[in-house]
Amino acid sequence: MRDLANNIGAVQAVAPAVLSATDTSAAIDLLGFESAALILNTGAIVSAGDFTAKLQESDTTTGGDFADVAAAHLVGTLPATLEAASVYRQGYIGTKRYLRTVITKNGGTSIAAGAVIVKGHPHDAPVA
Repeated sequence: MRDLANNIGAVQAVAPAVLSATDTSAAIDLLGFESAALILNTGAIVSAGDFTAKLQESDTTTGGDFADVAAAHLVGTLPATLEAASVYRQGYIGTKRYLRTVITKNGGTSIAAGAVIVKGHPHDAPVA
């Protein structure tokens, strides 16, 4: 089958916006899927904005239960500093039910950014 759209779920983690502070997304439920990937899209950076991004995982939606995903559960790496007008992707092969993104402001003023979690290998397809 060549149709990808009916075999993935896409959840907006960070609505495209100009971020001037650290942004932590809501918990994204992976129930019913066997894989996930982060797609991060950046735009303009103002005043030498220095931002980094990472994935966190948890078995619950409680904020304090989230921890950074171990490198062994990630496919690919994110850069030490996000560049302007770029797209990044990182796969998740861990076993936790919930993911969230964290875009951290390390310095500068702002960055335009958005993030989507793409959920793959659904238990039931086509995905609604």
